[in-house]
Amino acid sequence: MPEYRAPVGTHDVLPPESARWAGLVARFADRVGRAGYGLVVSPTFEDVEVFGRVGETTDVVRKEMYDFADKGGRRIALRPEGTASVVRAFVQHRPPTPFRAWYAAPSFRYERPQAGRYRQHHQLGVEALGTDDPDLDVEVIALAADLFADLGLRRVELHLNSLGDETCRPAHRAALVEWFTARRDQLCDEHRDRIEENPLRILDCKRPGCRAASEGAPRMVDMLCDDCAAHFARVKGGLDGLGVAYVIDPLLVRGLDYYTRTTFEFAAAALDAAQNGVGGGGRYDGLAEALGGDPTPGIGFGLGIERILLACDAEGVFPAADANVDVFVIDTTGGEAALAITHELRAAGIAADRAFDDRSWKAQLKVAQRSGAALAVSVEADGITIRTLREKGEPEAVDRADIVEHVRKRLAAD
Repeated sequence: MPEYRAPVGTHDVLPPESARWAGLVARFADRVGRAGYGLVVSPTFEDVEVFGRVGETTDVVRKEMYDFADKGGRRIALRPEGTASVVRAFVQHRPPTPFRAWYAAPSFRYERPQAGRYRQHHQLGVEALGTDDPDLDVEVIALAADLFADLGLRRVELHLNSLGDETCRPAHRAALVEWFTARRDQLCDEHRDRIEENPLRILDCKRPGCRAASEGAPRMVDMLCDDCAAHFARVKGGLDGLGVAYVIDPLLVRGLDYYTRTTFEFAAAALDAAQNGVGGGGRYDGLAEALGGDPTPGIGFGLGIERILLACDAEGVFPAADANVDVFVIDTTGGEAALAITHELRAAGIAADRAFDDRSWKAQLKVAQRSGAALAVSVEADGITIRTLREKGEPEAVDRADIVEHVRKRLAAD
């Protein structure tokens, strides 16, 4: 029989690392829940046109998206990012605004696997629709910044830019076309003949030629209309007021076409520069209308779970928990005591485990010590004892009826 392995670009998450994933999601859910964001669970796949609206000229849609015809002949795509699905759900169900949502979901992109970026990777995100108030931009950015701080990350840098709107972007686009046309020979093969199609993509290109050609290119922040300039000034002022540090990055355009005005990314300095992005987002005031809804401004972000945990490892913070259980039940009597006591402890809210297969007392004790439990409840022929596992201590006899109460007291004392 062949030995099956996870597909290239995917990975399995097993205990104890999976507990750290769960802890990260729980912290995120608690933080954004206190800000009024509710969980949205959307399909893993959508009509391919839902994602086509995020940018037909982007690599995400043109090269990286998993799309296929299903058995009914419908053209389907696996979710490459979270925003489009949430906005599609908003348009379809028409919830009252302001609409605040969060999600934790896998995303799929066919690209060369990198550190912390897989063909199936996982994102935490929020989306907020219904207002173009710049204070909402500040709120959204601060939610992500505060999460990183809560995890103990100290070397995450916020990059900030504004991409303007339909009033001021055409002039910037024309200026970029002129700029890059004059430097066509410097551009990579992919962008040399695509200047007219989408010059912003050149700013996002990481190849040396395009990076060199982008140096000194016209900056959107210098060409903002009055409304966009005022909006951006309010965002910067709000971040300053909350003590959220940032750097202005005129080359920041993100990899999708729906962004308007505020755009941002978080980079982890503890990771290699080529793979240090741990999340980002921005404002997308035209996306709901592009998906068939009424004009509705919105803003959101997506954070990569894998990359965040890599950054935590690099900074030595937010480690995996040492123990999965508090109590381990040992039983050498061959009866049903271990089954009953373990069940009672769990019902009382105490994390408990036990051994199986009628192992010897010594073998069960070894399993108990590996479990990370603080206490062992040992059922033997001459009675029941409780002993400390993390440090040597004398076993303490206890009555069968008092086990739960006694365990609670011992754990509280520890």
